[in-house]
Amino acid sequence: MAKVKTTFFCQSCGTQYSKWQGQCTACKEWNTIVEEVIQKPEKNDWKTPTNTQKRVSKPLTIKEIDSSKEARLDTLDAEFNRVLGGGIVPGSLTLLGGEPGIGKSTLLLQISLKLPYKTLYVSGEESQKQIKMRAERINPDNESCYILTETKTQNIFKQIEALEPDIVIIDSIQTLHSDYIESSSGSISQIKECTTELIKFAKETNTPVVLIGHITKDGNIAGPKILEHMVDTVLQFEGDRNHVFRILRAQKNRFGSTHELGIYEMQGSGLREVSNPSEILISKKDEELSGNAIAATLEGMRPLMIEVQALVSTAVYGTPQRSATGFNAKRLNMLLAVLEKRAGFRLGAKDVFLNITGGINVDDPAIDLAVVAAILSSNEDEALQANYCFAAEVGLSGEIRPVQRVEQRILEAEKLGFSAIFVSKYNKISLKDTSIKIQLISKIEDLVNFIV
Repeated sequence: MAKVKTTFFCQSCGTQYSKWQGQCTACKEWNTIVEEVIQKPEKNDWKTPTNTQKRVSKPLTIKEIDSSKEARLDTLDAEFNRVLGGGIVPGSLTLLGGEPGIGKSTLLLQISLKLPYKTLYVSGEESQKQIKMRAERINPDNESCYILTETKTQNIFKQIEALEPDIVIIDSIQTLHSDYIESSSGSISQIKECTTELIKFAKETNTPVVLIGHITKDGNIAGPKILEHMVDTVLQFEGDRNHVFRILRAQKNRFGSTHELGIYEMQGSGLREVSNPSEILISKKDEELSGNAIAATLEGMRPLMIEVQALVSTAVYGTPQRSATGFNAKRLNMLLAVLEKRAGFRLGAKDVFLNITGGINVDDPAIDLAVVAAILSSNEDEALQANYCFAAEVGLSGEIRPVQRVEQRILEAEKLGFSAIFVSKYNKISLKDTSIKIQLISKIEDLVNFIV
């Protein structure tokens, strides 16, 4: 009988200790360190045969390494492909996180039912009947998607050997457990062990694996932080359950950019891909209202037109309020200071509220000019032209600074029917024969002259 080894893990951050102590020295949390029993028997590979010949790698020079791109698996979902960088890479491990009820299982089940490849959808949270009820609303005619309800990794690998799927989806990693670890499902050691087994399977068989991960109340993926380091791609599914729109972001991607954005609309028949995000980020109005400005921003390579709403009112209480939704509150305070110092607007005794419509968070400095325009419009109670948009950064001295890929923003504004776009005069623009008027400004005073 192998000797049983016990060790102590912090359930908050995953730090390992040789003995119990009250406070974790890494994350400073109290009473989060628990004892877990780890058995270390002789472990086989993910395959049951033990006589499999192991492949030994040898060092190669840069010239000897094959640099040809491996063909990706097309998911037939344009938004999912965009965020991943063109599709699922064979042999990769992808982790999808998000709040409960946001639609993680629906998204991956919908992709499973679209895929033309043999897919194994493993669920440790729902029964096969529950999954079938949801599948009937999405695509009931698919014959290449197999559903398995199992939580033990050894049993899952037996079914994988028999079925030989092209892609494996696990819902969720926190429900799996391995016989090699004597602790409950969802514990630090179980999550690490199960993920390690899945990584070994994915790399040896060149089969992509997609995992669903729970998140904590802080919005981080539950389990040890090393889980995010082990996988190849980390996706975050965001949105408000009170709204129908969902946003898919890549927080880590070894095979592509982390700046891409995918937008979905939750419907009764599943998630609809939103190919034109500007339709949801710009509200439809019958009359012109003050405090609204349109900004041309970029998420990865995708240009978006978003609506910035501002409300400036007299402070009822002694201290003026500064509130921003979807925008950095410290940057809002900086822009208000620039307006007061450089343009002479006395906003120190007024409440200022700022909102980015559509429920998204924007950190692109190119929306600074739209924020300033919306604040000035609300302060003066003068509506801006509905077909004006803005794309520039505002400096501390009041200068209008250039932004990257301004021509892409201009073409997007022209395509959506805007008549004028305000940009920095220091941007180098080579566009010719455009129907949109490009208004070049250099100082914040120039913008004030147009609005006031």
